[in-house]
Amino acid sequence: MANADHGGRPEAMGATAVGAVQARVRVARLGLWLIVAILALREVAVVLGTPRGERLTDLETWVGPDGVLHVKGSLYDSTEFTGTPFGGLVLKPLTRAAEQALGWGWTFGTLLLVVVLGMVAARALPQPVSRRTSLLAAPVAISLLMLSLPVRNTLYLGQTSIMPVLLVLLGCFAVRGERASGVLIGVAAALQPTLLLFTPLLWFTGRRRAALSTGATFAACTALAWVAMPSDSYTYWVHHMAGVGLGGRADDLGNQSLHGALLRLGLTGPLEIVLFLLLGAGVAALAVRRAVRYAHDGQLLLAVAVTGCAAIVVSPTAWQHQLLWVLLAVVGQVGRRASDRYVWPVAIVLVMTLPAKTMVPDKLILHPLRADLVLLAAIATAAVVPFLSRTSPYWQTPVPTQYADKVPARFRHIPLVPFLRRVISRPNLLFELLLIRVTYYAYAQIRLAAAGGSNSAGRVTAEQHGEEIHSVERALGIDIEHWANHAVVRVDWLRSFFDFYYESFHFGVPLAILAVLYWRRPVDYRWARTAIGFATVFALIGFWLYPLAPPRLMPGLGFIDTVHGPQDFTQPDYGTLTELTNQYAAMPSLHFGWSLWCGLVILILAPRWWMKALGLLHPLFTVTAIVVTGNHWVLDAVGGAAVVGAGFAVTYLFQGPRAKAVAARAEEVSSDSRAPVKDRTPS
Repeated sequence: MANADHGGRPEAMGATAVGAVQARVRVARLGLWLIVAILALREVAVVLGTPRGERLTDLETWVGPDGVLHVKGSLYDSTEFTGTPFGGLVLKPLTRAAEQALGWGWTFGTLLLVVVLGMVAARALPQPVSRRTSLLAAPVAISLLMLSLPVRNTLYLGQTSIMPVLLVLLGCFAVRGERASGVLIGVAAALQPTLLLFTPLLWFTGRRRAALSTGATFAACTALAWVAMPSDSYTYWVHHMAGVGLGGRADDLGNQSLHGALLRLGLTGPLEIVLFLLLGAGVAALAVRRAVRYAHDGQLLLAVAVTGCAAIVVSPTAWQHQLLWVLLAVVGQVGRRASDRYVWPVAIVLVMTLPAKTMVPDKLILHPLRADLVLLAAIATAAVVPFLSRTSPYWQTPVPTQYADKVPARFRHIPLVPFLRRVISRPNLLFELLLIRVTYYAYAQIRLAAAGGSNSAGRVTAEQHGEEIHSVERALGIDIEHWANHAVVRVDWLRSFFDFYYESFHFGVPLAILAVLYWRRPVDYRWARTAIGFATVFALIGFWLYPLAPPRLMPGLGFIDTVHGPQDFTQPDYGTLTELTNQYAAMPSLHFGWSLWCGLVILILAPRWWMKALGLLHPLFTVTAIVVTGNHWVLDAVGGAAVVGAGFAVTYLFQGPRAKAVAARAEEVSSDSRAPVKDRTPS
């Protein structure tokens, strides 16, 4: 009756809505494939644009005019070829190809393999998936693969490490018949022996013919290579014990295996071998057990990733281009809360696309983490991370995100972005740490680039701007820097205090405030974090547009650098920190800006008057320290105050007033979100 009365309007409206969604999906898909094309062209340009002799170096070492595959002696005479004898046997026909044609063909062929790998991985996502996900998964997967360090290294070096991964995925997801599946995985194991770990995975998941076929194919390929190259096979399997000792030093940072990590810790000899065998066997057994459970749960791609990560751990050497298995772990779901679901994939993507120095600060205590970051990600995937089971109640219905009630604003169009509602629950700690670290690394790189890549590049301009600031301050009667600098130098204890304050509190106090807010006031944490983030972005713009020499780096003005020591102004680059940071990023002063942010946050949020007063002492001491040590002009502090004010203003503009009424409820809601619910997640 309703359809007849209204002339079919509901159906028409529904069809229009569905058509609009489909149109948006098509546009998004087209855009993602365009990104894939751009990334592919970029990789081709990088590889083929590199001078000969610096690109495809591994491929040149193998099949070039003097390559190891040409020589009549052993493949392993120079230890430059690290593959199996079967791998050498497969590559030998390539020695007849023209060098230039081989370079182009290898690069485009590798890109084609990456595309196929991404499409196979996208089709292997655990069911059920929406049509939108199935349409967008392939270009997203291919883009992530092309951005990953293993693929970029493979393309640059001319390596073969994509082939074993692709063969395993084809064997698990593409071919029909267990025997054909086992043949493909067996060939992959013949190229990378630790992939024999897939044999027990196949066996315990009921694919016993595939497991037997894998073992038989591996044995046949190895025997074929032994017949064709008996001396090389003996060298690889017996003398070098499955490749141990080939290639670079096993303790090199590029070797992300457990063996390499133990060597970097200083363990050698029988003790290291015993630990490697025991720990490797434990990780492998636990990983296969977990992988079997995830395979039975319908998450075969995750099971493949877990097994591949175990293969990385137990391999004697796992170089950068062999670590692609870790990226496949991005398909695992971790976390009961909806807001936690993106943390694991973001962490994996960052680890696999950014260098370790980007992810981990260069601090002595963190050097083991920095040296073995990918290995730790592989161990976590193989044996630690509690991926959700599809039978878990949180798989389809995670704990929803709790939002604060809207706080009325004084202005009609505030907030400008209404969908940025204030979240009550505490944000994920790992994600916050990743966000802070990556953001700070980007800040440091942009700050350095603002000087043209080095301090000498922007020295003339920065000193001219220093003269301008000095002239303005003289006109305003606030040029107190020289007087304050020399007055403090005369008092040793005062000089030591402000030097210490300048060097020690810049990062520690903001991080401490963020930590307290994160734990006690999660709603206010998000507000304060957003404000300091915007302030830092505005400061970066200032560094870029107006490089400025601080007083201590202005020749002829007679300032004393109390923190870094005397400067040799005859050198184009000077100062003890010139290689670490941009010395001309002085306007605005983030030393004062961040301290003012600290003071304002404490002033607004502290419950006691004496706390508020104590908080305001920090910006007061900081502005004194930056002036008396010769590190900033007075107007730099004014600029720092301006960007902090702009940061709070933009936060208010986008999100509206601070959610005062819900701060007290944050802990209660966070506790409710952690209420125990029966979960059947495999370990």
